[in-house]
Amino acid sequence: MVLLVDGHPYHYEMENLCRVFLPYEEIKTVYEAPEALPETQTTVYTGLRRQGGEVQLFVRLHMGGRVLEDSRVFPESILQMDKEAERLMAVMLFELFAERCGHRPQWGILTGVRPIKLLRRLCGQMGRERAIGHFTSGFLVTPEKTRLSVVTMDNEQKILSKSRPESYSLYISIPFCPTRCAYCSFVSQSVDKAIRLMPEYVSLLCRELEHTAKVAGELGLRLESVYIGGGTPTTLSPEQLRTLLDTLCTHFPVSSCREFTVEAGRPDTVTPERLQALKEFGVTRISINPQTMNDEILERIGRRHTTAQTVSAFELSRKMGFDNINMDLIVGLPGDTVGGYRSTLEHVLRLDPESVTVHTLALKRSSRLNQSGRDGFDPDAAAAAQMLDDTAKSLFSSGYEPYYLYRQSRMVGNLENTGWAKPGCYSDYNVYIMDEIHTILACGAGAVSKVKDPYSDTLRRIFNFKFPYEYVSRHEEMIARKEQVKELYELFRK
Repeated sequence: MVLLVDGHPYHYEMENLCRVFLPYEEIKTVYEAPEALPETQTTVYTGLRRQGGEVQLFVRLHMGGRVLEDSRVFPESILQMDKEAERLMAVMLFELFAERCGHRPQWGILTGVRPIKLLRRLCGQMGRERAIGHFTSGFLVTPEKTRLSVVTMDNEQKILSKSRPESYSLYISIPFCPTRCAYCSFVSQSVDKAIRLMPEYVSLLCRELEHTAKVAGELGLRLESVYIGGGTPTTLSPEQLRTLLDTLCTHFPVSSCREFTVEAGRPDTVTPERLQALKEFGVTRISINPQTMNDEILERIGRRHTTAQTVSAFELSRKMGFDNINMDLIVGLPGDTVGGYRSTLEHVLRLDPESVTVHTLALKRSSRLNQSGRDGFDPDAAAAAQMLDDTAKSLFSSGYEPYYLYRQSRMVGNLENTGWAKPGCYSDYNVYIMDEIHTILACGAGAVSKVKDPYSDTLRRIFNFKFPYEYVSRHEEMIARKEQVKELYELFRK
């Protein structure tokens, strides 16, 4: 499709809104109208013109042989209001697409990652009740998603209030997995290809941790939470886990922080020896992620574990004393149905984990599923939406609460990912990383440190090398980058 942008800077938002309705179309954005286009070519025109103290917004949709358009005039003052002209243009375009396509996505014109952050900002600007009303009517969000957002915002606040100007969290990346899942876009290596690299990787990661601890100590920062993710951290051997955890606990005040999470995400990596290593070093929360409890779908997406292994890993973790376990699910997987997903959800609830994180499938460009042309898979947005509606009803009624929420590009149905937990079992780290309320220091391949000015919204990113081979071969360069953390804090404190 062709998107024509005329007289305004809102191309990014218009592109994203087009993807809400046409997620698998290649979008060509132009700033001058082509001389001619094929009749079969979907074309979107978006224009802004000033005239005599007024602003005219114009949108036109040419799709499937039909032409729909809308033009409205507003006071020129809308250009002085934060993103108001952009919002009004997005509403106009949304309505044209909704009429032509016959459906209204539940998040309306919102395409950003953090809708809860937007809602919180609106509450600060116009008061809670007006903000909630504007969130629904001004952004075309359904009442159900607005309710979900409000409850999530209130629960998030319980964690955000604990953060202080000197607070930070620590993320550690283990970019190895038993196999690469079909939907995965993370920079991770399958163990069979990278097993020779793992000992050196762990050794260099420990060195980076030591240096990072030194930097945090010199700055007088206070550790709030630790999260070891990936990849799959439990692909490391028990001995490698102990080496990593010993370094971590020796150089960081882990025992005094509120949360220590390790993703034991692949049930086929959960063993008594690995769990014992986690217990020895005080891990308080683990994640065992089935994604689905359907063995056929598991095989289709390349997980190479079974539902029985998931149950066994969960029961073993309980037996060994883990009393805060998360389980991840994905809605919209190839081959799944509304009824099949309900069965998965019921199975998980019978296990009674402390938290359930429900993701919507995102067809990322670098994923095998997307690169293979989806292998005949045609994502069903309506089914995914129903799965999430069923999720909310089941988890609310089972005593779980939504406590963080975020969205990604190319998600089926432009839907959302939501973390649900029993009261008192929220993951602090998940809230801190999503809300960007304090600094996240990150170590390992593909990790990104987010250095937050405690007294403003300023956030600076420091990137580690993405690939494990780069991380190992150019480690000295990456260690040096950690010095940028001190430089940024010195700048913030002036």
